[in-house]
Amino acid sequence: MTETTEITINEIKRLISFIKNTYRFDFNNYALSSFKRRLERILAMYSIPNIDSLTIKLQENPKLFDEVLREITVNTTEMFRAPAFWRKLRNDILPILANYPSIRIWSAACSSGEEVYSLAIVLKEAGLLHKARILATDINDVVLQKGKDGTYWNRNMEVNENNYLRFEGKYKLSDYYSKKDDNVVFDKSLIQDVSFKTFDLVQNEQYSKFDLIFCRNVMIYFNPELQNKVVDLFGRSLFMKGFFIVGEKETIAFCKSSERFETFSAEERIYQKIKE
Repeated sequence: MTETTEITINEIKRLISFIKNTYRFDFNNYALSSFKRRLERILAMYSIPNIDSLTIKLQENPKLFDEVLREITVNTTEMFRAPAFWRKLRNDILPILANYPSIRIWSAACSSGEEVYSLAIVLKEAGLLHKARILATDINDVVLQKGKDGTYWNRNMEVNENNYLRFEGKYKLSDYYSKKDDNVVFDKSLIQDVSFKTFDLVQNEQYSKFDLIFCRNVMIYFNPELQNKVVDLFGRSLFMKGFFIVGEKETIAFCKSSERFETFSAEERIYQKIKE
């Protein structure tokens, strides 16, 4: 096994500069501690001794960069994560949105799509899926394709099933998928009005206007400068009185753009836009 050396901040900065100049992805405002952990994992996975060696390999092999990008940006996820949040969405937010002629939703940094299917199921059980239009975006087109396919390992379903039970859904989660070999495949009718698109929160500008935006468990990987930029993007992308939702360990309280919002639920990290 190849031994790796301690990664320095200067090495990380050189690598980030190389990636930006060569592949046009900008990781300058990612939290250094998190970025370093991802790099340590990558070096160990590919038996690469140091960052300089990694940089040389990335220069020689663009396909390796695609794999490295997936490791840097992929976030672990599950269906109905934090079930109390989904109950809050169903009980307190959807009755408001039910009065709208249509419901526009953005699931940002949706990873492999478990959140999108959770959302579709909640909307379906509330009788609102037919009037909802959902945009699901991620920087990582490979995990995004997994969301489009709706195919997940059967071994991961125990956690998802337990989360759905705690959410207290109307049926059984298994009513929404069929089994195929070692996988489960979700009913495609759940995503007939979902658009999956590649989108970089760091570099892209406003997409459209939405009534509800999810960006859960993502900003924890950003430094304060990038957090503020992303919150500003979402603030501009929401209709007035629209809802913005972050992860249970995240807050927008320290972002300059937080003045656009008031807290709808402090416990579930739900905010509502109150001014442009």
